[in-house]
Amino acid sequence: MRTLSLRLHPGLSILFLLLALLAMPGMAHAEESRTDAEVPWLYENSDVPVDTSWTFGVLENGMRYAVKHNGVPPGQVSIRLRLDVGSLMETEAEQGFAHFMEHLTFRGSTHVPDGEAKRVWQRLGATFGSDSNAETTPTQTVYKLDLPNANRNSLDESLKILSGMMRSPGLTATAVNAERPVVLAELRERAGPQADVQNATRELFFAGQRLAKRAPIGTPETLSAATPQMLQLFHQRWYRPEMAVIVIAGDGDPALFEQLLNKHFSQWQGKGEAGKIPDFGDVRADAGISRVVIEPTLPRFISMVIARPWEQVEDTIEYNQQILVDLLALQLINRRLEARARAGGSYLQASVGQEDVSRSIDGTFVSIVPLGEDWEAALEDVRSVIADATTTAPSEQDIAREVAEFDAALAIGVESYQTEAARKQADDIINAVDIRETVATPQVALDVFHAMRDMYTPDRLLDSTQKLFSGVATRALLTSPHIIDNGKTRLEQALRRPVDAASDVRMAQSDIGFEALRKIGEMGSVLSAEKYDRFDIEKLVLANGVRVLMFPNNAERNKVMVNVRFGKGYSGLSSQEETLAWSGAMALMPSGVADLGQEELDKITTGRRIGLSFNIDNDAFEISADTRPSDLEDQLHLMAAKLAFPRWDAAPVVRSKAAALISYDSFSASPQAVLGRDLEWLVRGKDPRWKTPNKEDFKDLTAENFKKFWKPILASGPVEVMLFGDFDRDQAVESVLKTFGALPKRDAQPVAADARSPQFPAPEAGPEILVHKGDRERAAAMVAWPTGGGLDNVRESRKLEVLSSIFNDRLFEILRSQQGASYSPQVINSWPVEFESGGYIGAQSQLTPDNIDRFYNVIDMIAKDLREKPVSTDELQRVVEPLRQLIARASSGNSFWMSQLEGASYNPRKFAALQTLLRDYTVITPEEVQALAIKYLDDAKKWKLAVLPEAENLAANDNGVPGQSVDAAASN
Repeated sequence: MRTLSLRLHPGLSILFLLLALLAMPGMAHAEESRTDAEVPWLYENSDVPVDTSWTFGVLENGMRYAVKHNGVPPGQVSIRLRLDVGSLMETEAEQGFAHFMEHLTFRGSTHVPDGEAKRVWQRLGATFGSDSNAETTPTQTVYKLDLPNANRNSLDESLKILSGMMRSPGLTATAVNAERPVVLAELRERAGPQADVQNATRELFFAGQRLAKRAPIGTPETLSAATPQMLQLFHQRWYRPEMAVIVIAGDGDPALFEQLLNKHFSQWQGKGEAGKIPDFGDVRADAGISRVVIEPTLPRFISMVIARPWEQVEDTIEYNQQILVDLLALQLINRRLEARARAGGSYLQASVGQEDVSRSIDGTFVSIVPLGEDWEAALEDVRSVIADATTTAPSEQDIAREVAEFDAALAIGVESYQTEAARKQADDIINAVDIRETVATPQVALDVFHAMRDMYTPDRLLDSTQKLFSGVATRALLTSPHIIDNGKTRLEQALRRPVDAASDVRMAQSDIGFEALRKIGEMGSVLSAEKYDRFDIEKLVLANGVRVLMFPNNAERNKVMVNVRFGKGYSGLSSQEETLAWSGAMALMPSGVADLGQEELDKITTGRRIGLSFNIDNDAFEISADTRPSDLEDQLHLMAAKLAFPRWDAAPVVRSKAAALISYDSFSASPQAVLGRDLEWLVRGKDPRWKTPNKEDFKDLTAENFKKFWKPILASGPVEVMLFGDFDRDQAVESVLKTFGALPKRDAQPVAADARSPQFPAPEAGPEILVHKGDRERAAAMVAWPTGGGLDNVRESRKLEVLSSIFNDRLFEILRSQQGASYSPQVINSWPVEFESGGYIGAQSQLTPDNIDRFYNVIDMIAKDLREKPVSTDELQRVVEPLRQLIARASSGNSFWMSQLEGASYNPRKFAALQTLLRDYTVITPEEVQALAIKYLDDAKKWKLAVLPEAENLAANDNGVPGQSVDAAASN
């Protein structure tokens, strides 16, 4: 079924299904008149009303399909091709073969020479990785293509290639031996503490079942032993039309989609005996129930499952009604768990949820992050909250609150359905096939929900809760950074120990609304208004100095993006000393507004699309949210009140501080984690504004110094309010004047002379060295060159994106496709338009330690070639066309325009810069690319970084000590 994220409050969110329409007056006749012959294959044995926007069919060879017109985004067609094969269908000797086959299928086939498929789709405007990709799970393999600027010819060519990939991929010894190192590199990059915990969890939770030992990535042994003959036999069993489903949704004629898929797939016939889906195994009651995993770099964590056998169900309305009841029952528990955590319990965070996993178990899952070392107390406290829910029915008031949240989430789905992307709807069909269920429109789901209101009774929810926490087996895994004496036995005893139902977790519900939020002040007025006709955007200057950018449009129905920018962001912070800027994302929004704490804010926003998100940009601090027209005024009221009347509850600061300390060691768990911690700081010359705090910094955080730092920032100016989306202009102006227009005038936050000129690190003879504490066969390396910043040369920065993309493509081809040394090398171009400097081109990759020299040598070779020779016209177009299509698609949504125009009410040059954006990215010659390479890819300016596994001769760098530099270029 389709899923939707239900917004609640920080720390509380669930996924729940959009369901089918309940038989109601006006619907019964349509249901009765439907004959078996008219039932599409997805809806067999179901009374869920068919989504008639789809056309379903079956080819004579047994291949099923679904096609649909959807013009979001314009010009794009999304194709999904699913095979009913995943890691659970593999034999012991074939572990990883489904995923290996996915890689080989993309390399080449009947219609495309080895390695050419990616280039073909690039010429058609598709970006590899985002537009053309594939995934393998335990139960399916899915090939994905989002084809931009699609027409009959490009669709015809793409479907021809896909059909060849399915029927006869290139399984030669050459191809297998070339791709094997790539798959092994992917396995290495996924390895580490988190993968170890995932594997241990799977072995415990699915003990005695195939899933316990069937990770899709496979094992080094089986991948190394794979031969072309073995893979050919695997392909013969599973790549067959009767096991395939193709879904096409996009901006085109469904009749054309049907015609072309018939043309290219109708002749596909399976060879030999088809594979038979094996028995995945039953939940075992006699298996072990506890396990402890020691991982020094990971926080203490408890995962639990109450496991029940998975059973194939008929996807009926009655079945889906019960799912909604179950989800509401779980949400009641989640809210109580969150309330206890906020109050300062024994755990930092806890949640419950239900999931059918890989057609193997029907499980209720419990996750707990203990607050300290006393994990037993945390487990007992969570179990006591659950015990309360399984012994005492919820109140009508508790139920009403959650019903309102569900109602709002489903209504938002209805409002946004007309502008929902085709790729999302194609994915929904594929997911429904995988879980053996159907799809329903959001309106159908909302109608079902409204028709079943009487089913949400205290007794039914109690019964649902009791069933959710009953099963064949209850198991738990404890991850700990330290050895626990007799841990496995203690965990088992804690699971078996009876607990008393908590008596203090039920929350008093109250009818509190936005009238409880303090009024900002007297309504303001508009000082001036200016229309930018080229963009249909209006700028208002209010009497109090607040500026407003408004872009009313219906590109995304019933959605309004709101971004409030204030102060000067990183530009207003010291470049010479450390601050508490990092603490804002942790606790600033949860600390409350005026007289309302987080719980009261949750209550006044119940059933509303209203929120608060915080971010720091280079030139402003930002509070943002997505809302809808009916909620816009209250959303603006909440944001303005946050600036005018900030509350300083200590609990969110204490909780965030505890979370940071608990998770801090995970920063050193892998090369990628270390880069995430330190790269932005290092590449800006160790500017303290981008330094991740060390443990002592977190320990020193208090509610008092948090307030001292953030209070003047929340009171600072200038203020810019951005409204982009589906709203009425005049009503929005009135709402802005009532809220932000009522703020007192603000002084601009001062900017230091050097704040807008972050420095690039000085080049050294050898790489700067950082270390990680994870797998000793993992490392990472980077080379970066300084570029620039600001709007003066922004047009050149866009052409640098072309150079970087060409560099990225070559690095991928050499390091991954040809040498198999890395799975995901990448090159990025960063150019901060708000700063005068600080931009860079950076090439990085994860590798083994003994491949770092190879990486540096490849980087030098590519850079030298780009400096010395113009690129070919074909290579240039294979980069430019995907960029052109990326911009065309992105510009159909409001987030693109908002990101481009942030700060434009104070810096109108951004409007001028936007006028040449598409041309800057797409009108470029090979000679210009070469000139850019000569100018920027200068060997004398490059800076290198390596992240190595911790060794005796390398002290661990925890961001409190500068990284080392060694004197051997590219030598380790």
